[in-house]
Amino acid sequence: MVLSPRFSVRAVSLAVAAVSTTFAIPVSASMGNLGTSYGVMPVDVATAQSLSMFNDQVSATYYNPAYLTKDPRGELTTGLLHAEQELRASGPNRDGDVVSSSPSQHVLVGMKTNLGSLTRFGHPLYLGFIAGVEKYGKEMLAFSSETSETGQFLQYGKEPLFLNLGGATRIWRGIDAGVSARITLEAEAELIATSNLAGDTEKEKLSVNAKPSLKSILSVNIDHGETFCPESNCFLSGWETAIAYRTKSTSSTTISSNVIVSQTIPDPGLSLAVSTIDSFQPETLSIGTQYRGEGWRIGGSLEQQNWSELERIFARDSIKDQGDVAPASRMKFDDILVPRLGGEYTLNENFALRAGIAYEESPLKSTRNPEVNYLDTDKIVLGLGLSATYNRTRLLAYPVRFDIGYQYQQLQERDFTIVDFNGNEEAVTADGDIHVVSGSVTLKF
Repeated sequence: MVLSPRFSVRAVSLAVAAVSTTFAIPVSASMGNLGTSYGVMPVDVATAQSLSMFNDQVSATYYNPAYLTKDPRGELTTGLLHAEQELRASGPNRDGDVVSSSPSQHVLVGMKTNLGSLTRFGHPLYLGFIAGVEKYGKEMLAFSSETSETGQFLQYGKEPLFLNLGGATRIWRGIDAGVSARITLEAEAELIATSNLAGDTEKEKLSVNAKPSLKSILSVNIDHGETFCPESNCFLSGWETAIAYRTKSTSSTTISSNVIVSQTIPDPGLSLAVSTIDSFQPETLSIGTQYRGEGWRIGGSLEQQNWSELERIFARDSIKDQGDVAPASRMKFDDILVPRLGGEYTLNENFALRAGIAYEESPLKSTRNPEVNYLDTDKIVLGLGLSATYNRTRLLAYPVRFDIGYQYQQLQERDFTIVDFNGNEEAVTADGDIHVVSGSVTLKF
């Protein structure tokens, strides 16, 4: 069932009837988001997020806000991201293997500036934000939550509004600190109405409210050469280390209703409450390091993602709640480590080439979860990208930078048991292929 903070009374009354019988409407649900599923900017996409903690563009507000200090100039970035997904679940009793092929299409807008001139101290204080909107800007809240008889993938589908706002400053020589907020929405809807069997309502009262929820991201970045040997080169020159912490976040929707149906459901009517979450992002601790040489750099990161918290959150989810399922069949999640490695080589003053690789283990421990039937597999992520800087601008004060990134994700085969609403079981093998293309234009000021 698609849940959105935009409702018509008739649609909600019909949805209430549908909810009271089943949640089997086939819509793609997702526990991922733009930043972790693919990467925010083309640099992140091209390096499989291995150099994201050392990307001085506005995507730093999500991966490592402390890195906003690395370029003192202001920045305005616009971009597009398109992800083609073919997610499969093959089995001997299936007519088709493809479970989902719906693309994710984002328009990206970001800006960074130095607010230090607002104060009398002259100390630089950088502010940055970035926003990503699904369907190339036409869909502000891509949200779905469902049960499924045929299987659904845990981390892929349309991505909800991606919005980050953060700031950073220099603490001491070579040491920067940053803080940002990931902004998600908590939508609430209440319906009180009288309806006939045709769905025509009267005496309606409908209220909808969506409020922001802020989840913090903290980071520290250390340039070892600048910190320990600022006057001359030493063996630590060129080395950087970053540590970032992201709290867990979700998007959520809650619907409560009371409907009287003439000649069928008398006063006080049918009371129904649905509460569900989407786009869960686990508590994450990231540690990254890079070495920058003459015209090249290489780096990587290791992420600790604490997915086990999702078990407790699902227990309060009306749609994904498995309270009536045997404990042995309920969804279980593991905390995982994600290693990433990448590099960049500057071809000349105008072009730079970058690439990256990552291995992401599936956090879904259970291979049999009736009614919800989530599928998820380990995946290998490969990326490749190119940057081009155009120096001969006639009107602009600084060069214009163009970035393009490509990413391929191979979902490894994994066996699951699908259980339909009648208790019938089917053995399937889940796998998939994902192709991502991202491009951006960056202006400095």
